[in-house]
Amino acid sequence: MKRTAIAILLLCGLLATACKEGTKTAPKGDTLYETLEVTLGDRTLSTGYSAAISGVQTVEIRPQVSGMITDILIEEGESVRKGQVLFIIDQTPYKAAYEIAVANVKSAEASLSTAKLIYESNKKLYEQDVVSEFDLMTAQNDLTDAEARLTLCKAEEVNASNNLSYTEVRSPVNGVASMIPYRVGALVSSSITQPLVTVSDDSRVYAYFSMAENQMLDMVKQYGSLKEAIKQMPEVELMMSNGDIYEHTGKINAISGTISESTGAVSIRAVFNNRNHLLRNGGSGTIIIPTTINDCIAIPQAATFELQDRIFVYKVVDGKASATEIHVTPQNNGIEYIVTDGLKVGDIIVAEGAGLIKEGTVIKSKSAAEPQQDDTLAVKEGQE
Repeated sequence: MKRTAIAILLLCGLLATACKEGTKTAPKGDTLYETLEVTLGDRTLSTGYSAAISGVQTVEIRPQVSGMITDILIEEGESVRKGQVLFIIDQTPYKAAYEIAVANVKSAEASLSTAKLIYESNKKLYEQDVVSEFDLMTAQNDLTDAEARLTLCKAEEVNASNNLSYTEVRSPVNGVASMIPYRVGALVSSSITQPLVTVSDDSRVYAYFSMAENQMLDMVKQYGSLKEAIKQMPEVELMMSNGDIYEHTGKINAISGTISESTGAVSIRAVFNNRNHLLRNGGSGTIIIPTTINDCIAIPQAATFELQDRIFVYKVVDGKASATEIHVTPQNNGIEYIVTDGLKVGDIIVAEGAGLIKEGTVIKSKSAAEPQQDDTLAVKEGQE
């Protein structure tokens, strides 16, 4: 029995030793890397700019005459038409002034008629040597004075008529009314700090945004001139403040001819159709400008690493990683870089994890390593 137990223990020890030796002889797997071949393609990149929204025509309406507001004929936020009466200012003193002006015109007309009769009479009497030249000249001067007085009275009548018409404050444009800071009974004048109301024509809206000087110079270089840039730039999109993309695209229609000294930026204006009045004067959003680049080299940003503000990739040269500096466009989509220098079509690069690789690392792509995985399985099967 003791001999049998000793034999069993020796057999187990031999089997354990054999298993350990079999494990040591199994090949250790190499690290596998994703690689890609550099090719040409087309990419559309989008750049966002913060924008302020304004109606194509926004008018602050102020009274042209002084007086008390007797009636407000619109509701706040209401759509108004050009020429519509919005406010009425106390008309009583202005009606009286107009009636006085009309009466003065009639009086001046009567005085002129009398002066003409006297002058014509004195002229005939002077020809008959009945009156002196002095009487004739006096009659002529009285006629001239009557004519001037009539002209003055007519001007005063026009002015009084205008002032009376100004008591009806009308909208000069079609648009939407703002909030109204005044109420019936408020005393207003042309010098008030706040307008009676602001009317914004928002059937179309402008989106104003700024572009850095170097971006503007790149745009001029691309299109040849600012005028050509306005003509040829693609339509732009507007991301509203809630994150949604506005349903209509817009068009850039104006670029400032000067650069702001304080910001070093150029002001640009895009126009959007706003028939549904979804966009409002004073709103904000983000202008998205697409840029299409044809036949370019695009690589994943995960294939790059930065060192002292320089961008590098690892090219696979003779099966090993070789760090190569590249130059990219300032614009990117957050996923890829557009390479302008440092790579050419046909180059093989490490597609991901470049920051974890060292110079000279042996690169074995996952596709090339598949047969080895089969061999490893074969070894394990042989062990079994």
